[in-house]
Amino acid sequence: MTTPLRAVLPSPSHTPNKEPLSSAAHISTPPLAIPTPAPHNTPVTDTNPTPPPLAATPIEVASSLPPRPNLPGSVVLRATVEDLIDSMAADLLFHARNCVRAFGDFHLALSGGGTPEPFYRRLMYDPNYRDLPWKRTHLWIVDERRVDPDDDRSNFKMIRETLVVHSDIPREQVHPIPALADDADTRYEAELKETLAWREKGHDRLDYTLLGMGADAHTASLFPHSPALESQGRLVAINAGPTVTPPDRITMTFDLLNASRFIAVMVTGEKKRDTIARIAALKRANPAELPITGIQPIGGELRWYLDAAAVPA
Repeated sequence: MTTPLRAVLPSPSHTPNKEPLSSAAHISTPPLAIPTPAPHNTPVTDTNPTPPPLAATPIEVASSLPPRPNLPGSVVLRATVEDLIDSMAADLLFHARNCVRAFGDFHLALSGGGTPEPFYRRLMYDPNYRDLPWKRTHLWIVDERRVDPDDDRSNFKMIRETLVVHSDIPREQVHPIPALADDADTRYEAELKETLAWREKGHDRLDYTLLGMGADAHTASLFPHSPALESQGRLVAINAGPTVTPPDRITMTFDLLNASRFIAVMVTGEKKRDTIARIAALKRANPAELPITGIQPIGGELRWYLDAAAVPA
């Protein structure tokens, strides 16, 4: 059972005029509206076709997409990764602008790995997304390996090199995990509490969290049957042991992730297809075996972003 955030996030006693992070269960303001995903791609019909040469083979203009899988939350399905990134970027921009307008800032939590990297690069070079309000954004890291920040395995290194150095986000609003510190989990949790405490009650939570999913259904660094799955009452936890893919990890917990205003899960490639099929066939969530099913927002929205290759036919 998810522990309300209010129970685990006391107001910082040393900071005057700050409000505590409140329970997601006590949120009185509904989540901000996010555009409804566009419908499936449909075959294109030329109303005034030009007949091909007699020897030509007929050309299929468009192919149909597989049916959307029955997943918790909503599903955006696109034919290619590039098309999927278009939809993700448009939704992110819309959500970021709404949050800045409503709250004055935007709290964004990003995952590492190869899947979201093309998405991050697109945000930097595509002129359609130059208006992302980086100066009003606080950037958080969903999870991290316990390695040096310049190690190629570091999630923050990839995010820093693709986003941070190419955007105008103030460096004091970039929040890497101190992965090598003995108290990395409690230190990062304290930083989250202190920074989010500047917001009003009910709005003191992450605005947009981007997650991925491994073929074993892990998300963040929450691996099947790993200790951090049971970290109730904590926002950040160390995850280590034989069920964790080395090296040891620091990860946001279900309590923190499920309090997010909007959770995007990006899944691409045929290697994830069987896992998507398993999740779609479930009658009830099974976080111990399939950690991604522990993502159940409280007062927020869950949206899956899938390319056709990741979806069972």
